[in-house]
Amino acid sequence: MPTRTIAHHTINDPEDFKARLLHWAQDFREATFLDGNGYYQKYQEYDCVLAVDAFLSLSTDHHKAFQDLRELQEATQDWLFGYLSYDLKNDVEKLQSDNADGLDFPEMFFFQPKRLFLLKGNQLEMHYLPMADDEMKQDYQAIVNQDTQMPHANGRLAISQRISQKDYLKKVGRMLDYIHRGDIYEANFCMEFYSEDAKIDPLETYCRLNAISEPPFSAFFRNADDYLMSASPERYLKKQGRKIVSQPIKGTARRSDNPDEDARIRRELVSNEKERSENIMIVDLVRNDLSRTASKGSVHVEELCQPYSFRQVHHLISTVVSELSPGKSAVDVLQTTFPMGSMTGAPKIAAMNIIEALEETKRGLYSGALGYFTPEGNFDFNVVIRTILYNAKRHYVSFSVGSAITAASDPLREYEECLLKAVAMRKVLERQED
Repeated sequence: MPTRTIAHHTINDPEDFKARLLHWAQDFREATFLDGNGYYQKYQEYDCVLAVDAFLSLSTDHHKAFQDLRELQEATQDWLFGYLSYDLKNDVEKLQSDNADGLDFPEMFFFQPKRLFLLKGNQLEMHYLPMADDEMKQDYQAIVNQDTQMPHANGRLAISQRISQKDYLKKVGRMLDYIHRGDIYEANFCMEFYSEDAKIDPLETYCRLNAISEPPFSAFFRNADDYLMSASPERYLKKQGRKIVSQPIKGTARRSDNPDEDARIRRELVSNEKERSENIMIVDLVRNDLSRTASKGSVHVEELCQPYSFRQVHHLISTVVSELSPGKSAVDVLQTTFPMGSMTGAPKIAAMNIIEALEETKRGLYSGALGYFTPEGNFDFNVVIRTILYNAKRHYVSFSVGSAITAASDPLREYEECLLKAVAMRKVLERQED
C-alpha cells in the first residue's frame, strides 16, 4: 500500500469550492468527479470526490477483465477509480454483444490517481502520491483561484431516436411473449438516443445536466477522448468493511409542480402493484446474487419499495444488505452481481440473452457502473443511467433509457416512461429552456 501525503483544509464555501475543483480538473487526461449534491443517503461517506492524473491504469475488453481488475486492486492496495461496462457480462457468463457501437469505449477502465480530493461538509482532504506531493500547495492555491466561468455553450444538437415508437411497441410485444411463455419474469428493455458529427463541451454539458436533476450519484468522468456526464440516482453496490449494500431502483412516476398533485402521484406510486412487483422481483434477484459471496443467513432487506423523490421523478428504492463471507474478495462481489439486476431482469441470464436479441445498440458503459475502490478494499459504485456519453474523437453523443417489462406492462406506457426518463438529457443537448 503506497504512502500518500495528506493535507487538510477547511473550506468556507463548499459549493463554490466544488465548482472550482471541477473546472480545475479539466486539464487532466484522466478525471473522476463524484458529487452527492447534498442529497442525504444513509451510506454516504463523502459529499464530493475528485481523482485526477493517472499513475497506473487498466484499459481492457471483457476477456478475463475481472481477473485483471482483481490483480490491479490487490497489487496497488490504493485508491482506484473507473468503470465496468455492461458488456463485462460476457466475462461473467457465456454471453456476447454483437449490436452496433457508436462510442467504442474500452469495456473496463480503472486508474490509480496521483491526486485525490475528498470533501465532507467543509472539511477537505488532499491525498497525493509521493511523485506529486511537492505540488500540493500550488494545486490547492490554483483551485482556490480557479476561474469558474462556464465555457462557450454547446450548439443545439439534433437528437435521433434509434428505435421508432412503432418498432418499440413491436419489440415490447415480443418481450411480453417471452414473459407469457415463462422464459423470463421481467426484463429491462432500453433504447438509444444519439447525435452524429456532434461537438459538445463536456464540462458545460455536465453542469447543465446536474443542475436539472441534482441526483445523489452524479458523476463527471474523462479518459482522454471518452467522457461520461451522469445524473444517476442509483447505487449499484457498496462495500463497507464486511457489509455489502445494494440499492436497486424499480418503479417510476413523474413529478408535478403542484404540491398536492405531486403528493398524490407519490402515494399512487407506492400503492401501484405493477411498480411494486417490478421492484420486488429485482430485490429477489439481488438477494440471490449477494448470497453467492455472503456469510450464511446474512442477506436481508433493510428497505422494501420505499419512495424517494428526485427533481425529475419519484422512484421506489429497496436496500438489500449482506455480510461478506471470509475468503471472498471485493472483486468477487462485483463479479458475482454484475450487471446490476435492475438493468437486466429475471432470470438474469435469460433476460440478458433476450435483451441482446431485441435491442439495436450495444449498451457499453450505459447500465454499467462507475465508482472507486479504497486502499482498504472497500468500494462504492453507481449505476450508469440518466447519463450522456461522448466520444470526442468520433464526435458521437449517446444516451439511453429503458424500463422494466413485466406481464402487467402496457407497451405504450413503457414507451412513455422511457420518454420521461429522456427529458433531462434531451433538454441539455437540444438546449431547451425550462
